[in-house]
Amino acid sequence: MSERSDTPVHVPAGAAEEETSNPLTAATIGEVIGARFNRREALQGLTAVAALSVLAPLAGLAGHRPASAAAAPSSLAFKEIAHGTTETHVVAEGYETQTLMRWGDPLEAGAPAFDPASQTAAAQAKQWGYNNDYVAYMPLPHGSSASDHGLLCVNFEYTDAHLMFPGLKDGDVEAVSREQADIEMAAHGHGIVEIRRDAATGAWSAVKDSPYNRRISMLLSECVVAGPAAGHPRLKTAADPTGKKVIGTLNNCAGGKTPWGTILSAEENFNLYFTADAVESPESANYKRVGIKPKSRHAWSRFHDRFNVAKELNEPNRFGWVVEIDPYNPKAAPVKRTALGRFKHEGATSVVNKDGRVVIYTGDDEMFEYVYRFVSKGRFDPAAGAANSALLDEGTLSVARFETDGSLDWLPLVFGQGPLTAANGFASQADVLIECRRAADLLGATPMDRPEDVEPNPVSGIVYVVLTNNRKREADKVDAVNPRGPNPAGHILEMIPPGATAAERDHAAPRFTWSIFLLAGDPASPESGARYHPDVSADGWLAAPDNIAFDPKGRIWIATDGAPQLGFADGVWAADTEGPARALTRMFYRTPIGAEMCGPEFNSDGTAFFVAVQHPGDSKGSTFDQPSTRWPDFKDGMPPRPSVQVIIRKGGGIVGV
Repeated sequence: MSERSDTPVHVPAGAAEEETSNPLTAATIGEVIGARFNRREALQGLTAVAALSVLAPLAGLAGHRPASAAAAPSSLAFKEIAHGTTETHVVAEGYETQTLMRWGDPLEAGAPAFDPASQTAAAQAKQWGYNNDYVAYMPLPHGSSASDHGLLCVNFEYTDAHLMFPGLKDGDVEAVSREQADIEMAAHGHGIVEIRRDAATGAWSAVKDSPYNRRISMLLSECVVAGPAAGHPRLKTAADPTGKKVIGTLNNCAGGKTPWGTILSAEENFNLYFTADAVESPESANYKRVGIKPKSRHAWSRFHDRFNVAKELNEPNRFGWVVEIDPYNPKAAPVKRTALGRFKHEGATSVVNKDGRVVIYTGDDEMFEYVYRFVSKGRFDPAAGAANSALLDEGTLSVARFETDGSLDWLPLVFGQGPLTAANGFASQADVLIECRRAADLLGATPMDRPEDVEPNPVSGIVYVVLTNNRKREADKVDAVNPRGPNPAGHILEMIPPGATAAERDHAAPRFTWSIFLLAGDPASPESGARYHPDVSADGWLAAPDNIAFDPKGRIWIATDGAPQLGFADGVWAADTEGPARALTRMFYRTPIGAEMCGPEFNSDGTAFFVAVQHPGDSKGSTFDQPSTRWPDFKDGMPPRPSVQVIIRKGGGIVGV
């Protein structure tokens, strides 16, 4: 999601990560700039920045190289596109885009055609949802590596009422009707659609009325709660006295895939949907720590008591989890896996460790929050299929503490260990998981600059942490792993498990090493402190990295969320992670005006690249009636529609080469 700021550039109403509820930000861990920049080069100092003017320059800081100048031998063969902002998207020369699914497209059998002027909640519950974010390609048949036939699984994060309904302005919560609120609820959640590629033309299309096609919505879909917090009194409500069943999944941002073929969908900014007055309750400190405030950014609490904390105290505890979805079984209920902790999850990506245990990485997407890891107790059994899901209910959740010497320690969040005791308000492991942020505070985890995606590179086994930005980090509160204050452009870290190769790396080890892959921002501006490969072009630099994907060659593809605040549209940049062109980022795709770049995802052989364009047209003053773009349809009366795009090479072939 995008970050709000005080700049005149408009950013989406659904954004919340500029807020911080961490009370420890005044005591950021690491008071001294570290002695390490990456595993290949010693950090000799940081480029002089306004906020860090006392620091010595960093040797080899990248500056702009003219486009005509000789560049490093990048393995990426596409011609870079230029920064800019237009009403439509732009992709690299030699590539073409296809719109696979748009907001309102019929999905389930019997779904009506999209009619934006007379939309209903019943219709929306069977149609493609709003603000598509995470994208996963799952081959068909299950267990195959098919690259031309599969399931596209997509999160629908949040809604923009002023772009969805006539007559509304941005932030006009009180004007939203009951039906419109229910449409918004139906537009949240997840969608699964069967897709195929035509062998003759290379074109992709959705399979109409496929038995796999499915909507999971905040309005209607029942989710099961599993793991240590299932059935806990703090999850019980009047509607669910068992504490084990929840209607809906909320603010699903990024996610991940399991080795057994399910989706992990991450609930992020759930706090934005609840209202809570100032009256003290047993959950007051808990709700303050996750950012629940007296006023909601949505109208739902006016019509549904469950979103009013004064009327249903425990409802917020039922959100902020990682939700497992089986796309191959349309009858399987989504499952909230509480062993993975409760906070504002950006993603949940997995790797099978060398000893067979399953490791899940996830970030808490807010300024000054933390990076987490879950290690299963049991081991993955390829023959067990979906039964492996039980691995997610028992294991050890840990939080990262980054040291100035380039090491990081994983601190177990285990009831009874260290400060996680009754003396500090924890009566069980369930309490530790429900109040995961507070538990991590007590352990001394490192507050980070908005940890969003956390992805293992399948080729190298190195884990990449995407830190989008942090405008509130002060210059005297920087540390080795967050070296700029403020940090409006973000950066990308590498967490390196012990071991020389991907197969040998121990993702369950208690100690890793870490390095900085790149510091985003404009390298032509010394005050930015940006760092890339020295041959980065004037269009190759990026800002606000958000989500990433790795292609079959292990190259990184970076989607951004916040570049408009620096004067150009969000998009996708790609770079080698190893070799002479390491961190030489190149711009590949650009979103239309007002949009955020989400996804990204490759099919099995890298010949198709899926991206999600979120909130197109959400620029300052834009409304349903007068949008800044009508992408992707460009038809009178049709509002901008968040859409999933597939990008392919003209004539076929692997994307990027």
